[in-house]
Amino acid sequence: MSRLAAGVVLVTAHEPALDPEGPGGEDVGMTATAFLSVSLDPPLVLVSLREGSRMDDLLDEQPVWAVSVLSESQRHIAGRFAMKGRISDRLLFEDIPYVRGEASGALLVGGALATLECRTEQRVAAGDHTLAIGRVLTASVPSGDGGPLLHFKGRYRQLG
Repeated sequence: MSRLAAGVVLVTAHEPALDPEGPGGEDVGMTATAFLSVSLDPPLVLVSLREGSRMDDLLDEQPVWAVSVLSESQRHIAGRFAMKGRISDRLLFEDIPYVRGEASGALLVGGALATLECRTEQRVAAGDHTLAIGRVLTASVPSGDGGPLLHFKGRYRQLG
């Protein structure tokens, strides 16, 4: 499957605070290449999550999430959120420009080619992954600059 070029996205969600009186929760992010459009009517997308990952566990409890389609200049963001055994996500978001989505409360990366906010409609167990199918609540094209970031033969690439 490494011979199949795939677009690269950052999936984000906001983990609510455990204590309503305490801090405001935590932002979580995950790089994904298994992301696709499923349907235009209704607008549905799908992301594949490693079973038992932090994002899989979070989206099992939190139904709203967001996707930022990364541009070729955002390779560092993809690499940062794909690291195994990484530091806290709070620190990973620290120097990345973003806005908080109105529908999901999740972070949307500034400079992304497109952003979506979704609500999970269905979760399907598929081997060692969970397929999360989400209804698109909002979609925007904040930046038309640059081409897409691709993943091909185990490396990030760009068109051309």
